[in-house]
Amino acid sequence: MNSEDVLVLVLEQKVKLKSGVRGRRVRPGSMESIKNLVATIDEADYRDSVKLKKILQRYGSKKEGFCYIVRGDFKQMNHLSEDLLAVERHFTPDTPDTRHHDRRVDVSASVMEYIQQRRAGELDRITGDSFIIEAQPQQRSHLHSTVQVTIRPRPVSTTSHVHADHVRQRFITLYQRTAADLQLASLCVSEGELQELQRTFPQLLFKPRHRHEVDVIGPFVYIARLKEFLSTHKTPEPSRRAASEGPEDESCPICMETIKRSEKKTLPCKHCFCRDCLQRAFHYKPVCPTCGRVYGTLTGTQPEGGRMTHTTISSSSLPGYHKYGTIIIQYRIPAGIQTAEHPNCGQPYDGVSRTAYLPDSSEGRRILTLLKRAFDQRLIFTVGRSTTSGRNNALTWNDIHHKTSTCGGPTHYGYPDPDYLSRVADELRAKGIE
Repeated sequence: MNSEDVLVLVLEQKVKLKSGVRGRRVRPGSMESIKNLVATIDEADYRDSVKLKKILQRYGSKKEGFCYIVRGDFKQMNHLSEDLLAVERHFTPDTPDTRHHDRRVDVSASVMEYIQQRRAGELDRITGDSFIIEAQPQQRSHLHSTVQVTIRPRPVSTTSHVHADHVRQRFITLYQRTAADLQLASLCVSEGELQELQRTFPQLLFKPRHRHEVDVIGPFVYIARLKEFLSTHKTPEPSRRAASEGPEDESCPICMETIKRSEKKTLPCKHCFCRDCLQRAFHYKPVCPTCGRVYGTLTGTQPEGGRMTHTTISSSSLPGYHKYGTIIIQYRIPAGIQTAEHPNCGQPYDGVSRTAYLPDSSEGRRILTLLKRAFDQRLIFTVGRSTTSGRNNALTWNDIHHKTSTCGGPTHYGYPDPDYLSRVADELRAKGIE
């Protein structure tokens, strides 16, 4: 075994073990030789914390935050997992979810149905193998009914634990982006015509109501194409009609209900919403749900405790900026344990040290100031999956691109790249930093 590598094993009781192999699977029968394992047990997964503590004390556990850390060989860990079977857990196949009531979100039934039928793949990527998203009807009023979406862990999961808050935030982002692009329309068509429209416009969701009336929901561009398609087909009126909401019946992109004049809120970007809907959306993220313009101060999930420093070298210049010196930025973030705002709460992440380069021009110095603000708002890095190494629980760049090489051009993250400073300025502006 290579002691520099790491193997993570997840037992049925979600005891996470780390040992001496990475990149290859080990057969259960060969595991007895594995030494120096580390188990992380989340206290919140168990109902009887007193009984849990007594069991863990026998294994010399140490508490870190809400987790217990136990060290030993595979045999000891195997006994530990068996002992933990005696402790009642919060989530079993027959036990309702009592821990994640705050993971519920009220959304438009039509938008949720569209996501489930037309964006099921994106929904599956959000939940993965660890969580289930369920939608229960709340109000029934034809097209504008609402459902309550509940995010809860699967009773048995064979993948690493992903924190429900992270799944919830990703679902809200998917919902808001989808709802902002949807439009409602009503048609009067025969059954044969409906089947033709469904084949022609698979991006749209057709919902027959009664007789020949059909509600349609889908992206604006496809609703427009649908209306154009209908206008080119000769059909006696009023057997077919396409009706969309006019200015006096403007709908809220979030809840899809008609906006009451007294409750209308128009943002400086000219997008309109129900006041309460917008307030709830801003509670999750202070950006316009339609265009993404930032209103307020965004705070990211970059781990605390990092440092950003810079030095200037006047004797060296970057390709494309021969008249100027070079600004060298150093980022250093120590290793730590993921918190509730990260994908895998309680699991460790590795520290990073990164170097980036800017020209010492007026625009380069301006970008340096903006990057400093982004770092202070914890927006430069995040915890996730590294696109270069494929490792999970790694610190990665967070959509603000840096030049990590002095040469090689854009394909090697270096210079010359005449549009780089304007691009990174746009990326920072999208996060409200300008």
